[in-house]
Amino acid sequence: MTDHPVATREEWLAARRELLDDEKELTRRSDDLARRRQELPWVRVEKQYEFETEQGTRTLAELFDGRSQLLVYHFMFGPGWDEGCPSCSSVAEGFDRYVVHLDHHDVTMTCVSRAPLEKLNAYKRRMGWSFPWVSSLGSEFNFDFGVSFTEEQQAVGAEYNFRPLGPDPRYLAEELPGMSAFVLDDGAVYHTYSACDGATSTRRPEPGRADKFWRLRRSKW
Repeated sequence: MTDHPVATREEWLAARRELLDDEKELTRRSDDLARRRQELPWVRVEKQYEFETEQGTRTLAELFDGRSQLLVYHFMFGPGWDEGCPSCSSVAEGFDRYVVHLDHHDVTMTCVSRAPLEKLNAYKRRMGWSFPWVSSLGSEFNFDFGVSFTEEQQAVGAEYNFRPLGPDPRYLAEELPGMSAFVLDDGAVYHTYSACDGATSTRRPEPGRADKFWRLRRSKW
């Protein structure tokens, strides 16, 4: 005999309809959060970052690849590492499916890591991936966007996900994951949004979640 509550069909329908109301409210709140993300002010990126890519050295503006929006996944892969972070690798398994859909929404997606490009390409071949992945080795990009940390920063404390790292040993590392969004407007690059930490659902860039970052329409309930 099951210990789980059992009901009649009528009782189940009443409970399900009540739950549906809560589900719709959650969707409305999620839509409101998406709107607030879109309304965040932009910050102009003044620093000239350069990245090593399969097409040669490129600037941040050139990573947009002809589109007006850029999504960067900060993939944990340090310069001295032999392979990428297992958790980031799990997240990245779906990227090849997402890229083609994001392209049609005027969004270019790329991964950025500090490992040398040859290491990134070797790991990409090993994993059977084809999505864009560039190296920021030699630039301050990862440090400026709060996902890479020097030994001194780890020792004295740094900020991750817009809060002090604190004593949690999980966050005392040279590389941590995250995602950042940028817009290219009239030749200027603007930082629009970032999300860090595995607790944030926004780290997975499925097309259905794209409006959390960009002005894409969703149907109303």
